[in-house]
Parts: sequence; C-alpha cells; structure tokens
Amino acid sequence: MVFIGMDHGTTGVSFTILDDKPVHFKIGREELSKGTKSAIQQLNKRVDLKSIDLMAITYAMGDGINTIMPIEKVKNRGILSMGGAGKVTGGGTAVYDEIVESGIPTILIPGIHKNTECLDPRFKAAYSHHASSEKISICYNAYIETGFENMIVSDISSNTATMLIENGKICGAMDACVGAMGIVHGPLDLQMIRDIDDGLKTANECFSRAGAVKIADLDTNVSLAKEKLLERYVKGDEKALLSFKTMIMTILMEIHGLIGIADHGIQGIVLTGSIGSMTEPYNFFNEIKLGLNKSIPIINLPPTSGSVGSAQIAKSVFEGEKNILGIKVDDIY
Repeated sequence: MVFIGMDHGTTGVSFTILDDKPVHFKIGREELSKGTKSAIQQLNKRVDLKSIDLMAITYAMGDGINTIMPIEKVKNRGILSMGGAGKVTGGGTAVYDEIVESGIPTILIPGIHKNTECLDPRFKAAYSHHASSEKISICYNAYIETGFENMIVSDISSNTATMLIENGKICGAMDACVGAMGIVHGPLDLQMIRDIDDGLKTANECFSRAGAVKIADLDTNVSLAKEKLLERYVKGDEKALLSFKTMIMTILMEIHGLIGIADHGIQGIVLTGSIGSMTEPYNFFNEIKLGLNKSIPIINLPPTSGSVGSAQIAKSVFEGEKNILGIKVDDIY
C-alpha cells in the first residue's frame, strides 16, 4: 500500500511517499509558480501513480472547511480568502489544481480556526484563525511518534505556530500573527499598527516582516531569509544573533503560556520545523530546551514532519479512522 502526504509550506511544497521506505522531496514555490516543475511529474518519477491508495494534502490556511474531506467535495480550495496570508506566489494553487486533475484519490486537511469543533470555546472566542492546515499534520506526526495524549507542539520556521493537545485532541493554538515570531512572520506591534493606519504599509506587508528579519534589518526573498540570517550569524553579526535570541524569547513565552492554561499535565513538548529542529550552525533546539521545564521530555522532530503527518493521516483514514486529533473525517467512499 502507498500513501502520499503533502505539506503546503511558506517556502515550498513538500511530499512524503509512505511506502516500505519513506521518500521525501520538496519543490520550491518559485519553481511551481513559474511552471518549471510539475508536482505530479515529480511524484510519477518516484512512484507509480496508479499504486497510490490515498493522498492527504494541505492548502493555505484551510479556513473554509472544518473536516477532513475528499478533494472533489471541496469548494474554493477550502479557503475563505488569500488576503493577509503572507506572500502569494501561486505555486501551491498550481499543485492543488494538478492533483485535482490527476484523479489520484485525495483528501484535504482543514486548518485550525473558529469553526474547528474540537477547540476550547475560549480559543474560538479569542481568535478567528489559529493555525494553517499543515499544523494538523505536524501534530498527528507528533502524536504517532510519541504517543502523548497531552502535549504542546511548536512548529518553528518562516513563522511559528504552537498547538495544545489534550486528551488526544487539538484544543488550542497560537498562530504567527498573534503569538511568537518566526524567521519572516510575526505579530503586529504598536508601531506597525501606526504604519498601517498612516497608509505607509499594508497589514500583510507588516506581518511578512514582523519576525527575525525585522530585528536583523534584513530585506530578502522569503525562501532565502533563513540562509541569509545564518550567514550573518556565522560571520558574527550582532543583529542576527539578537534576532535569534528574540525569536526564542517569544517562542518560550508562547509555550509557557499554553502550559499555564493546560487542564491536564503536559507529557511532553515537541519542536519541529526547519528552525525548531535545527542544531547547526545555531542550536535553536537546545536554546529553546534550556528555557523549558527540565522534567518534561522535549522531543525534536525533523522538518519533514508536516508531509509525513499528512501521509500518516492518509493511511489512518484509508484504514477507517473517523477522527484525527478531534477533527472529523468525512466519508471518502
């Protein structure tokens, strides 16, 4: 049996082929938007498309649906709007349309938002949106790998989103625009709100420069931001180091905040994403771990956790699972 998982990320679209030996690959956003690479062609190089039992994919914020659905039943790609969602290149849209046209049995994973039934009512009341759809995949991968029923999962990369799982269900989450900084995205502070009011920048422009890049005063392509910051850090740039330390401070604030409101004892904390799993040249994982309770296990998952989790969701749904971390599964047959 063959199951495919897709993670629609900020810098590219990642796939995992869950077979006897998992295969991972990633296609950059720019390659997809320019049409120089086809996701289906890349898949076909690695697996017989007819052998795929089920594919599970994520797309953008996923705020237009609240259950895991067969892709043919989804309207408007499962989103309400692309406004305020960071840089839009069209690469993810091209992949989505390719998958629909391919006829491969596919399900779409929703995001975490105010209509997500398993969320604590207080989170629904506080925030309209909590995390994009690949965060459910990441949480499921963490759940499968650790077996924890009560945990915090923090995905740290271009943006940072942190999820609270209690009794095996996602009950809360903090998205990049309201919580911790990532490399590129982060919450809007007072100066940014003033800039928006004065017409100097749009809210989306502020959001897309509210992370570590703001502190390091770095203006570059989203896909290059991490590498540019690391290059500066290696050369001894003080602003780059301060940007990393500030990021970590905000991430620790977010994780500790979720620990503080948890109704059950936290069994473990899972860090993932291209930054959360990083140990070289800057040891993000260890720096964050040092700021957490030493009695709670701190687990490091690789940055492929999003696409792996999607593939694991596909496998579980194919085998008859009707509930993924509190998210309902529609009938697929």
